[in-house]
Amino acid sequence: MESNNILQADILDIIFEGKNKEYGAYDLRRTYNRRLLKSIGVTAAVIGLVFVGGMVSGRGTKKSAPVIPTDVTLAAVEKTQPVVPPPVIPKPQPQQVRSIAFVTPKVTPDDQVKPDEHPPVVDDLNDAKISDQTRAGTLDDGTAIAPPAPAGNGGVIEEPKKKEPDEPWTTVEIESQFPGGMAAWIRYLQKNLVVPNDAIDNGITGQVMVQFIVDEDGNVSDVRAIGGPEKGGLREEAVRVIKKSGKWSAGIQNGRKVKSYKKQPITFVLASE
Repeated sequence: MESNNILQADILDIIFEGKNKEYGAYDLRRTYNRRLLKSIGVTAAVIGLVFVGGMVSGRGTKKSAPVIPTDVTLAAVEKTQPVVPPPVIPKPQPQQVRSIAFVTPKVTPDDQVKPDEHPPVVDDLNDAKISDQTRAGTLDDGTAIAPPAPAGNGGVIEEPKKKEPDEPWTTVEIESQFPGGMAAWIRYLQKNLVVPNDAIDNGITGQVMVQFIVDEDGNVSDVRAIGGPEKGGLREEAVRVIKKSGKWSAGIQNGRKVKSYKKQPITFVLASE
């Protein structure tokens, strides 16, 4: 290439000066920018078509999502046993024993001795006690002694403990629990609950209250919906999911496992995009 043409020449012409331009590399580099713009345009067009097609096909579609409250409530009913006061046993009173006043012997003329100052007859002392005053009472046969106080709780007889009935408790000291705690319970419900198609098609939403029993072995039974929409299959879906929740940790009352009630509210809502 002549020197006076270098400034006006293309960079590719300078690079491929004296080389075989028919080989293909020259043509590929020369058309690179045009091909790059064309590929970017095709890609943008495909993305635009996909985006527009998704919007068109998804228009008017309803999506459903069950809302799970984070609280588990128990019925505010407290199970109580009637309080029976223990019988009160009165303390035995000591028996009143006949006694004769002791008179200090002193020399006194007979005509000056008062009737109550005469010394007691020896035979009268056989069945009476010597005291500072004379009193009527039972004869002293050596057994007129108050019995000793009973040992233990002072003579109070405790009522025998009654066996608790086999009915479920509504309130317990330690509540029954799903394995893994409340967080695991919420994850289980969110993963397994599905809004029925009938509810989606008819726009039925609302909260379903489910009551069930967890027995001493952790088994779930008597699962039933006690509130919520009766149509759309929401009650049946809530009952289905809780029935298959598996083993629980039983509730504790008075230091032992007991059968107890549980209540779980589940709210179903429909959200549209």
